[in-house]
Amino acid sequence: MKSHKSIASVPSWVLESVAQRKQGNLFRQTMVMESGQAPIAKVGDKQYLMFCGNDYLGLANHPKLLKGLKQSAAEYGVGSGASHLVNGHNRLHQSLEEELAQWLGYERVMLFSTGYMANLGVISALTDKNDLIVQDKLNHASLLDGAKLSGAKLKRYLHKDSEAANRILQQNQAQHKMLATDGVFSMDGDIAPLDVLSSIANEHDALFMVDDAHGLGCFGENGVGSIGTYHLTQAQVPLLMGTFGKAFGTSGAFVATSNDMADFLTQFARPYIYTTAMSPAIAGATKASLSLIRGSEGEDLRAKLDSNIATFRTGAKQLGLTLTNSRTAIQPILVGESHKAIQFSEALKKQGVWCTAIRPPTVANGRARLRVTLSAQHTHQQIDVLLQALSIAIA
Repeated sequence: MKSHKSIASVPSWVLESVAQRKQGNLFRQTMVMESGQAPIAKVGDKQYLMFCGNDYLGLANHPKLLKGLKQSAAEYGVGSGASHLVNGHNRLHQSLEEELAQWLGYERVMLFSTGYMANLGVISALTDKNDLIVQDKLNHASLLDGAKLSGAKLKRYLHKDSEAANRILQQNQAQHKMLATDGVFSMDGDIAPLDVLSSIANEHDALFMVDDAHGLGCFGENGVGSIGTYHLTQAQVPLLMGTFGKAFGTSGAFVATSNDMADFLTQFARPYIYTTAMSPAIAGATKASLSLIRGSEGEDLRAKLDSNIATFRTGAKQLGLTLTNSRTAIQPILVGESHKAIQFSEALKKQGVWCTAIRPPTVANGRARLRVTLSAQHTHQQIDVLLQALSIAIA
């Protein structure tokens, strides 16, 4: 009888790396939600008041989205079956792209499966080892990973320091240049100076790209997000990435750009070319979401979200909590050390409030925090419960 080779054990360095994360209060693990996205949700056998999701307008369970999902699935099925360039691009995808382009004032929109894939695809298609990419120090990991994947020279400037971005572009010679930034920074909640950065990019003949995952739908004229705040157009922001997993309440992402740039990305953006297209059912739900965001209900939800943000910031400042300079739904409470952030989060859980501790490497060492996120679906009474829980946790 042949002897069978035993399955190799996990390498020691893997176990050591995990152990180090645990020792440094940096170990991450998945929680299991027993209910859908809502201000009050079930984890295990307990109900919690949630302040850590990105469903900023509370649309994830909206009846019109559920109806759009069901109708689209009934007509087109659940799976798209192939990539956009084979036979996975159906009428729902095309209609969603056209409606997004019209809403945002861009010539074309291309759908991607996730925002991460969109950023990887765009940056790696447009730059290579002969090029320069300049990014904000606090940009999302997907923008940074896109630059690494491209092989281009990556230079990072201090957070929102447009003068530093200008100097880097001025001092570096490269075949092509790109300047990329978050619109709303996911961990600090503040907004990039897009008007200034756009001018700088134009001056140095650099492509300008904005990731507005956390701004889209939440503010700006007609809910168009960060570009709306600064009244910027396609000419000033030639590459705009947005996601559907936050304010839209669904999933997936898109890139808005010009016809010529979309033609280029269709040829060379590998995550677009080689990935199965978004579910038709999700595309239908997202169309319903876009209709809400563009309409009067969207205006009402944004007004409610603004009111909730103001209520929280006023109460938090009265408690003496250290906040960032954010006027968005992301309202971090800066704590400092990772173990303190964990203790703070656990103290809130004991009071029935769920707010996740954010620790390195997601944020810099010494910058651990509770990332409070607000939704239009939160009531002022629920925010008062959060503030009361915070007051007890810091006592």
